[in-house]
Amino acid sequence: MKTSKIVFFGTPDFALAALEALQRAFTVAAVVTQPDKPAGRGKKLKPPPVKIRALALNIPVWQPESVRGSEFAARLAALEPDFLVTAAYGKLLPRSVLAVPRLAALNIHASLLPAYRGAAPIQRAVINGEKETGVTIMEMDEGMDTGAILLQEAVPIADEDTAGTVHDKLSALGARLIVEAIRAVIDGTAVRRRQDDSQASYAPPIRREEARIDWCAETSVVHNLVRGMNPWPGAYTERDGERLKIWEGRPAAGGGKPCGLVLEAAPDGILVATGDGAYRITKLQAPGRNILTAAAYLRGNPLPAGTVLGKREEGERGK
Repeated sequence: MKTSKIVFFGTPDFALAALEALQRAFTVAAVVTQPDKPAGRGKKLKPPPVKIRALALNIPVWQPESVRGSEFAARLAALEPDFLVTAAYGKLLPRSVLAVPRLAALNIHASLLPAYRGAAPIQRAVINGEKETGVTIMEMDEGMDTGAILLQEAVPIADEDTAGTVHDKLSALGARLIVEAIRAVIDGTAVRRRQDDSQASYAPPIRREEARIDWCAETSVVHNLVRGMNPWPGAYTERDGERLKIWEGRPAAGGGKPCGLVLEAAPDGILVATGDGAYRITKLQAPGRNILTAAAYLRGNPLPAGTVLGKREEGERGK
């Protein structure tokens, strides 16, 4: 099986397990990833996780600013790859690139397509309260996650799962399925199934402002937002103009008005009124500080019952 030659396109942590699995099972001739980007306070250039792992595996790394020119397609064709594989690369590949591999251009997508096409399928599924998601191996076309499905496998989303824990499950599953899919293509046993576009839904990139908690929402909506914004960017609320990130909590009995009212501040959590009940915050973070349990936070930051969390917009007052 080592004879099949693959060019791998990927950028973040999600792609690492697939890269390693492909390198074990086949030959990864090159890795294409995004250019290094400025990060942190010093704005130093930071390499993508896939670049770091590829170099550790002694795989050549390409970081083109664009994959749309004829020069890139020609460079790719010179490798004579059997497959192209993408996993959260971050750019759509043009027809000139998709036509290069001898056998197939495949994508690992972290949803059960045609549901959640787009950039943030894991977070959107958790935020929307889905009870399951999964991984789809699809043959790429020029659309956004619109190609024919080769393999698909579902994974349950537990009530305590976060976007981070689901990410790790799907990353491992994607690594297994992409190897299976490639072997099926090689053996001639792969079955391609067209997507039903009428059933499609979309997962646009997460915007930071979406992470703000609306305490007037149902408790389940608050809980799903906290889970779906963990580990990035972190759901948040405000206390006296200071932004608090809420990393963990659970629905709880209770209630009160207005929304955002602190009903109780106890070592086992900070109980806050929601639109239909209450939510108990168990882990949170003040600006520039570490993530703390509610008990540790309250030792240095008393939070009296009756405090109201969140911005009070015009029209929200008294709710």
